[in-house]
Amino acid sequence: MEGTSVRRWAIALVAGAAIGLSGAVSGVAQAADSDDPIKIPIHNWSSQIVGAHVLGKILNGQGFATEFIPADSQVVYTSMCEGDIDVVHEVWQGAFGVAFEQVVDQGCVIDAATHDAKTREEWWYPSYVEEQCPGLPDWEALNACAEMFSTAETAPKGRFLGGPVDWLKHDAERVEGLGMDFEVVNAGSAAAIWAELASAFERKAPIVHFNWTPNFIEAIYDGKFVEFPEYDEGCKDDPAWGPNPDMTHDCGNPKDGYLKIGVWNGMPDKWPTAYAIISKMNLTNLDIAVMSKLVDIDGMEVEEAADKWLADNEAKWMSWVN
Repeated sequence: MEGTSVRRWAIALVAGAAIGLSGAVSGVAQAADSDDPIKIPIHNWSSQIVGAHVLGKILNGQGFATEFIPADSQVVYTSMCEGDIDVVHEVWQGAFGVAFEQVVDQGCVIDAATHDAKTREEWWYPSYVEEQCPGLPDWEALNACAEMFSTAETAPKGRFLGGPVDWLKHDAERVEGLGMDFEVVNAGSAAAIWAELASAFERKAPIVHFNWTPNFIEAIYDGKFVEFPEYDEGCKDDPAWGPNPDMTHDCGNPKDGYLKIGVWNGMPDKWPTAYAIISKMNLTNLDIAVMSKLVDIDGMEVEEAADKWLADNEAKWMSWVN
């Protein structure tokens, strides 16, 4: 459950005094809504964690109880089918589209809304690497320079610094499918990727790693995504598709991927008012990038970052409530 600070926030918000907001949230949940807490997962990247607290605070302000549950970002969709998680507000197509679409097809999860934000998740390098590896951002040019990216751990192959294993990006399958001279090394967290990038950038050392947009990184470092063969649904499971007739995953990720909201299929009946609010939630690329920046660059605590975003975007989230 959200703690005492959140309950105090909700009370102050109704009183019109919380974090300097004017026109505080009014109204409470309708009688048809359950008193049970709405279960919101916490994953391992900053925009999702801040956004989860933003959603929780909005629901608290409408009289709903909420509970935050640390959850694997892949297993969470199975948990939704089992009724253990009620809403996932940041479903990235590139990382989680397959798992999400499977449970939607099964009928146990509802595709509740699509954010305005457009996403891309891909291999990425700082722009100075182009001076060291001509031909970038083409993936074949990158592969020709593979040894330049090698470490003691991967030599003579290049190292690709991937995201945490549970993000399930299929990078190893891509390396195999495209016959690349790279080895995938998974970082333990997003923060570990940014730490390595900062170190490499300072030394102008070659690095290629997993990145995504929207993200605060693009406002700090100049860089580009690697351009792989165009994504197609057939790339995931049809070996005949793509440049390698014997392997799958011989393509890049979607360039304009969706960012969706999924809810447990029992939510509209159990919490109809909350479901109406959640289905109106709509974040832009800037919203996602700012939520990350408040924590990863400005050093705010999650609660503080959520309050800051709410204060700066009152008209937006009030439209979801109304």
